[in-house]
Amino acid sequence: MMQHPKFHRSMTMKMLHVLGLVSVALAPMLAAAAPPNFVIIFTDDQGYQDVGCFGSPDIRTPCLDAMAQAGMKFTNFYAQPICGPSRAALMTGCYPLRVAERGNTKQVHPILHEQEITIAEVLKPQGYATACFGKWDLAKHAQTDFFLDLFPTHQGFDTFYGTPTSNDRVVNLYRNDALIETDSDMATLTRRYTDEAIAFIERKRDQPFFVYLAHTMPHTRLDASPRFKGKSQRGLYGDVIEEIDFNVGRILETLEKLKLAENTYVLFTSDNGPWLTKNKNYADGHRRSDNGGSAGPLRSGKVSTFEGGVRVPAILWGPGKVPAATVCDSIATTLDVMPTFASLAGAPVPSDRVIDGEDIRHLFHGEFDKANPEKTYFYYLRVHLQAVRQGKWKLHVPRASEPVGVAPFSRNTHIGPEDRVGFDEPFLVDLENDLGETSNLAAENPAVVDRLIGLIESMREDLGDHDRVGKNMRFFDALDDRPATPPVPAPPKRGRQSSPPHQ
Repeated sequence: MMQHPKFHRSMTMKMLHVLGLVSVALAPMLAAAAPPNFVIIFTDDQGYQDVGCFGSPDIRTPCLDAMAQAGMKFTNFYAQPICGPSRAALMTGCYPLRVAERGNTKQVHPILHEQEITIAEVLKPQGYATACFGKWDLAKHAQTDFFLDLFPTHQGFDTFYGTPTSNDRVVNLYRNDALIETDSDMATLTRRYTDEAIAFIERKRDQPFFVYLAHTMPHTRLDASPRFKGKSQRGLYGDVIEEIDFNVGRILETLEKLKLAENTYVLFTSDNGPWLTKNKNYADGHRRSDNGGSAGPLRSGKVSTFEGGVRVPAILWGPGKVPAATVCDSIATTLDVMPTFASLAGAPVPSDRVIDGEDIRHLFHGEFDKANPEKTYFYYLRVHLQAVRQGKWKLHVPRASEPVGVAPFSRNTHIGPEDRVGFDEPFLVDLENDLGETSNLAAENPAVVDRLIGLIESMREDLGDHDRVGKNMRFFDALDDRPATPPVPAPPKRGRQSSPPHQ
């Protein structure tokens, strides 16, 4: 049986705190000596409250908790509502509707065009070794009949060990472009992805590296190895999270052992909120039999633009650079990762296209007074712009209860019936005081409503909405005429498979 890593066994939270207290002033000196390494650990469908330090009452995450104690916890960190779009946003720094897709379509899960530029492609010219481990989901949302030439090895990554998409039924494993295993044992995936990531870090220790570790779990089907299965108070779902936590500890221990920690940033986060259909009555996950996660105080979950669908746990670790035991309450998103990593690495951000994310290295280094007070996050579901946030204010714009532009989620059976709602009038929420998004304060704050509607209209002009193509929505394949509305594929014919597809 694998030995319990030193990080979990003996590197106490106090020791991690000391590491984090190494003067942040050393960061420029380190940057001058060598470009920093980057590790992203990206889980699948892990809810906002599915980590101890984010309030989980029954899932034990000692490594993630210690990581936060030694680094920074983000309380207002945003992804996208669904798996594929979230990965497109992370890789490109752009809203999913903005990126070009093969065939000039706008799929539920983007089929990322080869002319889009990923984080790996930004870092590689700076001498970075780049590797992707786990779920890709940007070459078609399928385990077979996908576009092999859109695999990670064709999008800037030197190495790929993982699977084309989600584990709805099976996981087929690839090494680079070669199929090496069909119908893999899902109980082994978390450990095997981590083993591969550690081996890559050990091989590339003498050059800057970027590791993207995108776990299959806790997207169902769930499974855990014998060491963890049956051990969590939260049932199988908790077992899966606790195994992920253990393997996060293995990554951090490796960086410490190789003396790379003080020149490495590690970001842990999730691709979207919890999959509530895996819980009884769409409830927030809390029963041992619930196979979905918990958004805690946030409303709703995956495939929703309520906070529970898009606000995710995020922890940043980087001894000597990221101040220890800090909490960042400023808005930050997966869109910001690419421009921030580029800035830290001294790499240019693509200048021939709109990039939605911002350089937030000031937040990484605890300089919260430099946060952009006008930072804005737009909530898209499929090709439908549904809400906007700036500061503490979030505005849901009017929409039908079964809106156009979100098929196959118009009748959204992924979330609870109480959240399958429309808005006849603008619905304004003060997120500092109403995380459950229950009270409409629009009537008392007309100037705020007007300002936020102005932002919505500007974004519709720039990027687009369900009823228009914005001026900076990208299409790279030849077009006779630029489309007037987002070119979504025709919905499948209703029949036996009448429910929305697995995500």
